[in-house]
Amino acid sequence: MHLAPFYGDSSVPSRFKVGLSLALSYIVFLITPHTQLQYDTVVEYAALVVMEASVGLLIGLVSTVCMQIASMAGRLIDMEIGLSAASTMDPTYRDNVTVSGLIYRYAFTLLLITSGMYQYIIKAFVQTYDLIPVGNVHFALDKILSSLISFVGQYFLIGFQIAMPVFAVITVMNAVLGILAKVAPQMNLFAVGMQLKILVGLTVLYLSMWLVPMAADRMFTQMKRMIVSMVEAMM
Repeated sequence: MHLAPFYGDSSVPSRFKVGLSLALSYIVFLITPHTQLQYDTVVEYAALVVMEASVGLLIGLVSTVCMQIASMAGRLIDMEIGLSAASTMDPTYRDNVTVSGLIYRYAFTLLLITSGMYQYIIKAFVQTYDLIPVGNVHFALDKILSSLISFVGQYFLIGFQIAMPVFAVITVMNAVLGILAKVAPQMNLFAVGMQLKILVGLTVLYLSMWLVPMAADRMFTQMKRMIVSMVEAMM
């Protein structure tokens, strides 16, 4: 759960993370049929522990990467409206994000909670012990790589779709400002255009917020596909 979205955020207390991990481990231990592990040395036992931990880390990693689509879309928007330099430190993910990226990140996190996607992540972790018995982890690198390659395409596609309303309006406005620069060269369009792009960009960003639930639905669908493909690649 350390890399999973929402559960792995730095804003979540460490005591809660440890308590949740121990509670889930105990529940899985009770409901999962016990199997006799085959190992002779401490090194073999350590290898089994690392392999089992890598299953959860890989699932949590792909889930977190899917949530990074919001930050990517925010960076594209801020590059268009001129706020790319106004980045801030997000203590939740411990990285620099732009203004729009921060808005989208918290919006998608809120939708992750309200839509019940956080329950799906827990179920995915628990069901891996039924699909991948302890000690029978097999990494199919070709399937993992093909899944990651297909995900990269969806990563940029969803990110561009989120940023498309602002991108389209700013593109049209740049064309209009270019025409005005030819018609009225005495106007200081560079000084006027910067403030105008910020004002128009933030207005379009506000008006397009009703599209966020649909974008979140696509993001969560892609997250489910990635989790399923990763589990199939380790079966």
